[in-house]
Amino acid sequence: MNRSTRLFDYRRPARFFSLLLLAGVALLAGGCGGGGNTNTGYATSPGGDPVAIKVNTAAEIAQVSNADYNKNVNGLITGATLQGWIDNWKKNRPSGITGRLIILQINRKDPISGNEYYITPKPTQGVFTYSIISDTSAKSRLVMSRSNGVTTTRAMVLDGASMDKFLHDYGIDPTQDMIVFAMGVGGYFANMQMGRGWYLFRYWGVASSHLAVLDGGANSTAVMNPSYLGSTATCDETSVAASAVAVPVATPPVPITAADGSIATSLLTGPTAAYDATTGDLTNSCSLPESGQVSVKNLPQDNTALQATLEDVMNVVKGQATAFIWDARSTGEYGATQGVKGTTYLGIDFRNGGAKQGHPKGAFNLRYRYLLMTDGSFRYKDKATLQSYMDGNQVGGGEFLRYDAASSSLVALGAGKAYQSGETIITYCETTYRAMITGIAAGVVLGLPVRFYDGA
Repeated sequence: MNRSTRLFDYRRPARFFSLLLLAGVALLAGGCGGGGNTNTGYATSPGGDPVAIKVNTAAEIAQVSNADYNKNVNGLITGATLQGWIDNWKKNRPSGITGRLIILQINRKDPISGNEYYITPKPTQGVFTYSIISDTSAKSRLVMSRSNGVTTTRAMVLDGASMDKFLHDYGIDPTQDMIVFAMGVGGYFANMQMGRGWYLFRYWGVASSHLAVLDGGANSTAVMNPSYLGSTATCDETSVAASAVAVPVATPPVPITAADGSIATSLLTGPTAAYDATTGDLTNSCSLPESGQVSVKNLPQDNTALQATLEDVMNVVKGQATAFIWDARSTGEYGATQGVKGTTYLGIDFRNGGAKQGHPKGAFNLRYRYLLMTDGSFRYKDKATLQSYMDGNQVGGGEFLRYDAASSSLVALGAGKAYQSGETIITYCETTYRAMITGIAAGVVLGLPVRFYDGA
């Protein structure tokens, strides 16, 4: 279990002695009655002036959605908003955004049609669509295994070097561009992956005004007009060809990356990349820009408070700190009652042989699925409904539960007895995927202070 992934020496390189000096100044100021200092150094964007790094609290990181999601221009946005941007990006882009529209898609095949859907890019108008590797493999753009020197935990937030590579490979300037995470085909897991993208970018200091997630799967007509979808992306690094070891048609086999840097990936649904041994060219291929100049070291916001450590959770359990601990898993996992199917296989939610069933003392349970609509679009429920859950009400069969030791059963918290104003939420599941949906609902829609127990 990682205690933290805050890479002090990476995020603020060559500033160690400056920080010691700042600490000394802070002590002197404290002795003279000075207030707390939330600045920890300076960040300088390419060609810009030094800006003091602001260490944000969970409350400062949270953002409040409009009750009408159509009015949001960051955070949780609707398909209508995204379509308006695509129609005329330079005219319709949000105030303060001077760069491009970068759509980072979580892609999978439609289980019914077998098709993949891309939000059609308009590169000449500054609109780009990329399908990223979003799984939990070593190639993932969203997560990685992290070590604290004692244990290694999988599927954690990227380290600084890996995040910089992400920005570089895709040519993203988070100080100018608008970054939108979207699902080509909606799904529970795709929604979680989209949340991991939001968490990653916010954790490493990307301003909320430059970041959004699309509410629902683009393939749903309740989300986007089909005319905005097609079979072509700017680049798709998730294709079978891109993940292969070599292009099989060449003798001997050659690496999947051509001399010009093209990735052996298909831009069209169906065709795969082909290698021409005579010219050395790849057809149906694309090249990532690899032109990014901005590093997380250039971003003046420190949002690492988004991550709750083992110590943070233990302090709450021991009564040394207060927080609203939200278990996003099933009731069976929360209450340690998830049984085993009467076969040689474990039940679908009986993970890790049951080793992680049960919950930290004082945690409450509301399964993540209750927060999403049931019409197949995988959109979030309206803001009023999400707030009603937080108020302790039952909606659509879902409500916050607690474990009652006296009766050895789960009981409802009841109206007015769930989340209390001012509390910080620590949400978890097992790998902080399901908790992304609970975290987005609370921290991006309702504007509540949220921290993720990453790698739980």
